[in-house]
Amino acid sequence: MNTIDSRHDTRHDTRSDAVIETGTGSAQSDRGQTARASAVPGRTRIFADIWNVFVRELRPVMRDPFSALFSLVQPLVFLGLFGPLLVASSGLPAAETLQWFVPGILVMVALFGTASTGANLLGEMQSGSHERTLVAPLARSALLIGRSLKEIVPLAMQGLIVCLVALPFGFQINVAGLLIGFVLLAIFGIGFGALSYSVALACRERDWMFWVIHQTLIFPLMILSGMLLPIENGPDWMKAAAAVNPLSYVVAAERALFAGDLGSIAVLGGFVAAIATAVVGLVVGVRSIRKA
Repeated sequence: MNTIDSRHDTRHDTRSDAVIETGTGSAQSDRGQTARASAVPGRTRIFADIWNVFVRELRPVMRDPFSALFSLVQPLVFLGLFGPLLVASSGLPAAETLQWFVPGILVMVALFGTASTGANLLGEMQSGSHERTLVAPLARSALLIGRSLKEIVPLAMQGLIVCLVALPFGFQINVAGLLIGFVLLAIFGIGFGALSYSVALACRERDWMFWVIHQTLIFPLMILSGMLLPIENGPDWMKAAAAVNPLSYVVAAERALFAGDLGSIAVLGGFVAAIATAVVGLVVGVRSIRKA
């Protein structure tokens, strides 16, 4: 908040003036003036807002990095227990199976990580800090993007550790594919995190409902994406469901990238699905914030 305050004092643009004029008004008037003033911020200002939100959200993670490392338990359990079963059932060499399986694990980490954006918001709404954020001179889209991007930092840490653990078993890392894959997951995470944010706002009076929706959607999306088992071996109805699941295209793109096939049509399909998810998530998220 110190960064936001200092920037607010040194820049005298239209939006800042609008916020200053609301100093004598009510908190509700503050939010209305700020929302109208920040509706059309400059491109540079939006990037600065995203960066400030990102740094603010990341600060607790940097102070306690062990929390991010502790979240490695789930992907390592899947890798250590589910991986050998997959190798045995596929009849393929372990290296080839891991080359298919590890990218799916990284997508799973991104899915669960960005889905927790709404859970973090619920805690802030209970403490009252969310209300203070809304009256700050920030673009509403920056709140969504900054929070979602914060989840990519622990994802990168976890992804590298998972890849390193799989290396002795024949897994190979394509550096370019790994980096592009993280960009793809970041784009998808922005949209999915914004949707999680919107669900949390809708469930602020009944926070238990957030977890019902969370669990109801996460596992079908995960299973129908083919990140754990090949959808090609499933029944026709599962293939049809997977065809309309944007996560399945992200998973296919990650596998192509890790295999070094950077020009694959699957990579293009993954980016299209991720960008579409980001656009829908931001539109829904911004509308939810303005109605909150």
